[in-house]
Amino acid sequence: DPASYWQVSKERGNIALAARPNPGHEALAAMETAGRLVAVITQNTDGLHQAAKSRRVIELHGSGRTVECLECGARESRADVQARLDLEMPPRCKSCGGGVLKPTVVLFGEPMPVDAVNEALELARVADVILVVGSSLVVYPAAEIPLIAVRSGARMIVVNAEPTPFDGLAEIVIHGRSGEVLPEIAQLIGA
Repeated sequence: DPASYWQVSKERGNIALAARPNPGHEALAAMETAGRLVAVITQNTDGLHQAAKSRRVIELHGSGRTVECLECGARESRADVQARLDLEMPPRCKSCGGGVLKPTVVLFGEPMPVDAVNEALELARVADVILVVGSSLVVYPAAEIPLIAVRSGARMIVVNAEPTPFDGLAEIVIHGRSGEVLPEIAQLIGA
């Protein structure tokens, strides 16, 4: 039911749109700018990597900052839709005049975007090092990406608050908060 979804999403959307990148997001962007990071492959839908100025972001679960019309496929920013929720519930497509809008996130039961998955898998196959950050590594198929990288010869670094099932495969494991650990790593590698 689109009306129920957007009613609940009204408050959560404002909170999500107000979120700002933390020092971990900024450190990853600095690593990319310095040529130490090729891409960010993320399961997050918050758009904070882009807000931190990361240029190549592969969103495996889509983006919560964009909505798409289920009728005509037109896209618009979540912020624009969020701004008109008090006037129109559920919000409708401005392009075709009536289509139902849905955030471009992967909902339960939906497939991940094929292009994003293929790009992530190709990067994993050619990586020298894979830095895994803030993931429990239990959600598949995303958890397969670091395994493919390691099987293809990459060295793995895991930064996570809690232990993961892949810690034993990693050359370096740091249990800590990404917002604290990543700036230190960026500084150490000259980013």
